[in-house]
Amino acid sequence: MILSVLIWILLALAALLAIPITVFWLECVAAFFPTHTVTKSAYSSPIKTAILIPAHNEASGIQRVLEDLAPQLSDCHQLVVIADNCTDETANMARSLGVTVIERQDATRRGKGYALDFGVRFLANQPNGEVPEVVVVVDADCILQPGTLPRIVEQAAKTGRPVQAIYLMEQPIQPKPRDAVSALAFLVKNWVRPRGLARLQIPCSLTGTGMAFPWTVIQSAKLASGNIVEDMQLGVDLAIAGYPPMFCDHTRVTGLLPQQDQAAKKQRTRWEHGHLQTILTQVPKLLQAALSQRRFDLFAIAFDLSIPPLSLLVLLWMVMTGLSLLIGLVGLSWLPGLLMAIEGGLIITAILMAWLGFGRTELPAQALLAAPLYLLWKIPLYFAFLVRPQTEWIRTARDPVKSSSSQN
Repeated sequence: MILSVLIWILLALAALLAIPITVFWLECVAAFFPTHTVTKSAYSSPIKTAILIPAHNEASGIQRVLEDLAPQLSDCHQLVVIADNCTDETANMARSLGVTVIERQDATRRGKGYALDFGVRFLANQPNGEVPEVVVVVDADCILQPGTLPRIVEQAAKTGRPVQAIYLMEQPIQPKPRDAVSALAFLVKNWVRPRGLARLQIPCSLTGTGMAFPWTVIQSAKLASGNIVEDMQLGVDLAIAGYPPMFCDHTRVTGLLPQQDQAAKKQRTRWEHGHLQTILTQVPKLLQAALSQRRFDLFAIAFDLSIPPLSLLVLLWMVMTGLSLLIGLVGLSWLPGLLMAIEGGLIITAILMAWLGFGRTELPAQALLAAPLYLLWKIPLYFAFLVRPQTEWIRTARDPVKSSSSQN
């Protein structure tokens, strides 16, 4: 009787794990679907745009970011750096380049969400009374590649919805084997999967930088928050409010994976603990809203959000596969093992397709061999979530920012 119950529990867990795995596979496959026809610009005049750059102690890299962005700006663009709780020369350095700088000091309300709220309120209360049509958010350690700004601005203005550009992470100057795997995981999450969702005409998540918002949307959004993954939360809130984010292909915003081990660990801990907390709190909220509003797109967003970080998804599959094989070897049932084999095939197929289609030129095949070491590196991070999940925003230590000319 007990063994029979154990088999049923394994089958139930295998069925539960099949949901995010199947959604993950579908998104990766859909990324190869043909794109929709791109229509010609509907705007005969420039779109008044404000670009907000929240910055906390970014003196080491913000000059290069601003200099790289400057050639892409015109008279219709307003660039604002939000020096948030800075104790270095970030504000002075930005001002020396002729950029509008606003400073905020609040030791108790820390985080990017508070900085963005401060920036939006500044735009709403300018002396001339004019407000932008679109607001773009770019992180102070990221490079906005040429052509990205006009594409996301026009799409936001045309659709009246938030727009997310492709946000990728490059390996540091002296990469470790796990950095290539981390860059691939980032590529799958922020390019392949959102591209697949776009092909299926399903909204995507917000990933924190390279985001464009119609003014009517961003001015009423709840931004003042210390949420450690404020971008993901903002995307959920806007989707429920009727403004689900859209993905914009043929764009690129690039950041740099941290060189220092401790910085990399802190960055990953914040991202993934925040992601897991968002799954636990927001997936039920999305499903409830989908039922009450009778909206399929909210169901789709909930299923997409339910996919855990790729390394955790693989680890869960490995644990379940081991238990299923054990059950089969003792002669009880091979059915759980069969289900896990199918799910494993879906994961491997999806990852290989994503790498072949989108990452092969930048990430060599031998980089995939470091995946087991990457998984081992991540195990303590997930155990920490069970014991003491991170809930406070902590800035990641920065390495020098590479310009777009060095990235192309």
